Amino acid sequence: MNGAPRVAVVGGGIAGMAAAVVLAERGIRTTVLERQPWLGGRAGAFPVRLATGETVQMDRGFHAFFRQYYNLRALLRRISPDLDLLEPLDDYPVLGPDGARQSFARLPRLAPWNIVALTRRTPSLTLPALRRVRLRSALSMLAFDARRTYERHDRRSATEYLDSLRFPPAARQLLFDVFAHSFFNPEGAMSAAELLMMFHFYFTGNREGLPFDVARQPFSTGIWEPMRRYAEERGATVRTGAAVRGVRRGAGRWTIDVRGASDAVTADAVVLALDVEGLKRLLPATPFDRGAWAAGVRALQATLPFAVWRLWLDRPTADGRAPFAGTAGFPLLDNISLFHLFEDESRAWAATHRGSVVELHAYAVPDGTAEGHLRRTMLRGLHRLYPETRAARPLDEVYLLRRDCPAFAPGSRAGRPGVGTPHAGIYLAGDFVRMEQPSALMERAAVSGIAAANAILTAEGLPPEPVASIPRSGILPAAAA
Repeated sequence: MNGAPRVAVVGGGIAGMAAAVVLAERGIRTTVLERQPWLGGRAGAFPVRLATGETVQMDRGFHAFFRQYYNLRALLRRISPDLDLLEPLDDYPVLGPDGARQSFARLPRLAPWNIVALTRRTPSLTLPALRRVRLRSALSMLAFDARRTYERHDRRSATEYLDSLRFPPAARQLLFDVFAHSFFNPEGAMSAAELLMMFHFYFTGNREGLPFDVARQPFSTGIWEPMRRYAEERGATVRTGAAVRGVRRGAGRWTIDVRGASDAVTADAVVLALDVEGLKRLLPATPFDRGAWAAGVRALQATLPFAVWRLWLDRPTADGRAPFAGTAGFPLLDNISLFHLFEDESRAWAATHRGSVVELHAYAVPDGTAEGHLRRTMLRGLHRLYPETRAARPLDEVYLLRRDCPAFAPGSRAGRPGVGTPHAGIYLAGDFVRMEQPSALMERAAVSGIAAANAILTAEGLPPEPVASIPRSGILPAAAA
């Protein structure tokens, strides 16, 4: 780059803002262009007016800030050095039919002792059942290797791999089915290698333990408004409501056209921090819609839809309920979040109305599922697990059905684009991007954004942002993968 460099970041979610913050801190003139009126992407929030008269913030659903999200948490420390914007949760039980409950609290932090302890507290993993488990398949969970695991397992589905374990159905449902669904992908359409990487990232390679933290405030006021101020104070320009309609090359720079704006943004480098469908929609309006790289982008897919249904109820939930609980064995209901137990805005609303704020999620909703059937089924699961809600009346509700989480189909690793591209000055960031470092969900978004910023910084001869990681391989040799 000649002269003082300029960078445009297209997308103001976690990946885009991670890139923008790192670049702005190094003195790079950075412009963020976000098409929504708010920042945060899938971790953003927007105002809704309730029938009870209050304006509250609604988001895209509960988010867990695991403690091995080192890079996301480092980003949050810019605005909250002690991370007091997060509320720690000690446990997130998985609730099954007939009172079944799987706890993840107070497990040892290191493998294999965490696996031993979890096995001992899982009733269906009896000694006869463990003798039927296929040891070679199970050892793959302790031998993650970025190369060998993908070579061996990427073309298999998660269902095939889990079938090969021969786990008792009850244990598989409580331990693995819930885990796989947490990534929004149905088991049959998800790469077994991705599942193994995520199992390594969250459990066998994670030295922080399984408990996580949650946001004390709505994402808009607790995270994104302060993050925007932080970036702008360091020279970044953040434009919301700025939908990018095209990217073109001219006079040695990139020009980014913004819908409805009279002025285009010029930049020496561009970070495309979009979701899968947003990137695919933009591709034809760019000069790099050709060749193998573009084919890899076009091959990306969003997984099945997910539903978020938040209910403002006229009565409280019973004492002793967990703020967050996963579910197993309840069709189309994956978890229940009680926002009034951890988020200040919801807590205040519940106190005023002597009620509760309950959120239900359904992940990987099968195509063709009728909304009425989905709602009835989710509500039936809530009533079975939390009987006190049967008599509750919703004072208001917000129901969202979205399809914008990335798919990780079997065999997709080889063609999945990484942060770097064949086009000078163009970089990708997002939770769909191929990364060598084990990561997932919000942490992968943050890592990819930092990696894109680091590529630009390196080209400028500036020091890169440090990137932290869990151990990148399992405790067993890669040959066991």
